[in-house]
Amino acid sequence: MNGDDLFSDVELDGKPLADRMRPRNLGEYIGQQHLLGEGKPLRVAIEAGRLHSMVFWGPPGTGKTTLARMLAQRAEHAFITISAVLAGVKDIRQAVEQARAHRQATGHGTVLFIDEVHRFNKAQQDAFLPHVEDGTLVFVGATTENPSFELNNALLSRARVYVLKSLGVDDLEQIIEQALTEPERGLGQHRLDLHGDDRRLIAEAADGDARRALNLLEICADLSDDGRIAHDTVVEVTAGQVRRFDKGGDLFYEQISALHKSVRGSSPDGALYWLCRMLDGGCDPLYIARRVVRMASEDIGNADPRALQLALDAWDAQERLGSPEGELALAQAVVYLASAAKSNAVYTAFKAAMQAAQESGTAEVPVHLRNAPTRLMKELGYGKAYRYAHDEPDGYAAGETYLPDELLGSRFYQPVDRGLEIRIREKLEQLRKLDDAAREDI
Repeated sequence: MNGDDLFSDVELDGKPLADRMRPRNLGEYIGQQHLLGEGKPLRVAIEAGRLHSMVFWGPPGTGKTTLARMLAQRAEHAFITISAVLAGVKDIRQAVEQARAHRQATGHGTVLFIDEVHRFNKAQQDAFLPHVEDGTLVFVGATTENPSFELNNALLSRARVYVLKSLGVDDLEQIIEQALTEPERGLGQHRLDLHGDDRRLIAEAADGDARRALNLLEICADLSDDGRIAHDTVVEVTAGQVRRFDKGGDLFYEQISALHKSVRGSSPDGALYWLCRMLDGGCDPLYIARRVVRMASEDIGNADPRALQLALDAWDAQERLGSPEGELALAQAVVYLASAAKSNAVYTAFKAAMQAAQESGTAEVPVHLRNAPTRLMKELGYGKAYRYAHDEPDGYAAGETYLPDELLGSRFYQPVDRGLEIRIREKLEQLRKLDDAAREDI
């Protein structure tokens, strides 16, 4: 735990640039205007020093810790920070004792800031909940994961969730400018020369993360020559920066969702982009291959049956060749699927048939559809009235039924008027007319 006040006079030497450049007030804070613009609830709360329990949810380097410290300072509260990665119930009890002692000594409250709060299990979250209830602590949590999945309902019901966004390139350029010109906390005393295009290159490589942008800038500054940061230096430092991709986290599911929806929406460009984003971020190509097969059945189906085969071929190519050769086959499949005629008729029919199967109980198989491998079964009439379709005119037993009696007349599969399903629809309509005519003759 750390009870140091960010805003006290401390020795800055040895601290990373990103830590030295933490905004001290709202005037220095850049970004998150959807939360901190004039009249926005969070800005009003900070300016008025009115504290309530809250959770800051957003990507790394977007100012979650800084906002928590601002709140505590403005409200004249003590600030205790715990990392959920390292802390346990013992640390929470110690924080509670500190908060009580601080209130007795000063009359002021305490903000308990829990970084990576999603790492706490239910028992750990429950441990500090009573002390939030009685006002001993004001809880402020920071998380990169969706609080709906990671925090228990009791805690969520007592805390307001604020969603922070990745910083834009323009925001990051402003932060870089601040660091270059700030004489005391930043690099202003060094009078560094950094070309505007190179500032943008650093901002783009930071991928929405202010901490990363300042870390890259500091490395470039350390490698400067007579106060000049060369373009080649910036290129070398920023090369190979990995885009954010949290395997199994929110960003993972957001990106696979974007890929699937791009295919469904017939956007090969969008589908290719999200495919490349996931591959670039380190996603297992075989996971993508499995999802592409799902897309082929769910969103294309019988409108273009070739899509499923191409998806399976791409999966096979990835398994056989690995990366990067197999990834090109995935790209081919994704582009084809996005460009193909679309139908979710099979997907819809499957869900409807599954629901019917679950709700119809143990419906008996009609006697005429049962096999009769024994004499007893034949005597009971199993298969007796069955009509062998190949022996019927045009290979179709008009009027025959294939569903349990309780489900006669049900239609699960409704082909759409796109792709091959146009022909399938026409064929099924023709067969249904034959069925209607045969039943009228009975």
